[in-house]
Amino acid sequence: MKKKKIHYLLSVIIIFLIGSSVFWNGNHSKNTKTLEKIRLAEVAHTVFYAPMYVSIENKYFEEEGINLELFLASGADKVTAALLSKDADIGFCGSEATIYVYNGGEKDYLKTFAQLTQKDGSFLVSREKYSSFTLEDLKGKTIIGGRAAGMPEMTLEYALKTHGIDPREEVEIDTSIAFASMGGAFISGQGDFVTLFEPTATMIEKQGYGYVVASIGELGGNVPYTSYSARISYIQEHRDLIKRFTKAIQKGLDYVHTHSNEEIASIILPQFADSSIKELADAIKRYQENDTWPLTTEFSKESFDHLQDIMIDYGELKEKVNYKDLMYKEK
Repeated sequence: MKKKKIHYLLSVIIIFLIGSSVFWNGNHSKNTKTLEKIRLAEVAHTVFYAPMYVSIENKYFEEEGINLELFLASGADKVTAALLSKDADIGFCGSEATIYVYNGGEKDYLKTFAQLTQKDGSFLVSREKYSSFTLEDLKGKTIIGGRAAGMPEMTLEYALKTHGIDPREEVEIDTSIAFASMGGAFISGQGDFVTLFEPTATMIEKQGYGYVVASIGELGGNVPYTSYSARISYIQEHRDLIKRFTKAIQKGLDYVHTHSNEEIASIILPQFADSSIKELADAIKRYQENDTWPLTTEFSKESFDHLQDIMIDYGELKEKVNYKDLMYKEK
């Protein structure tokens, strides 16, 4: 009798465990299926975008029912091409890309619906060590500045002009080197200065190849520097998905404004396998000190107009585009 009771109890336990496993797997499968995929093309992979990587690593996208598929499309032009060819659902790059597409006459043009950064994220790195650097030290020198008409290069020229340096006459800006190769070119001996994003700027400084002497973001002022955009047809068809995506990004922004640089670094470390937590923490601290990340994903007409002022000053834009035409806000 005792043996029969034991066998009975074991049978009940086994049936319960099997049932629980089926139930859990069924629910897990169901939850996975409810996630909606978004293909996101990013312009570069840099600590500058720390709030987005926090959202990824802290599973904020999953919390909003999103299966995020992030891929690198180096350069705003390539991000734009991926959007227009429908290889990407959302693009992450400078807001100037939406202006180029709109002025090009594209019917299914791009609208920006959220920003992640509000300043240029590059730092000026010098080959020579200065006890007290000023922009006057740039005269007669060569700067590796990035792609011509790209936002980093346009902001650099604007910053120099507003501080009394003629970027076309008093310095030489090399725009022939691809973004991903700028650090390597500088290490190999090209240029007197280079503009680099983090963590590359910090890594080069720690390796003894150069010295960070200025922040281009601090010199250039507030603009919707890196933002999220999508085709108007995609936005119209996926309004709720855009809303949830924006909510996930906002959670990342909230995190970086309420946690230390070390805490942020430990979260995003999986995104930067070649960096140490200390290197990431140092880079994040620089961005925090520059007020790089906005409090919210929304950006003002004033900052959008300032971006266009930079483009007009550079000669890349003749007249401003209406803020309302290229900015999507949930009604």
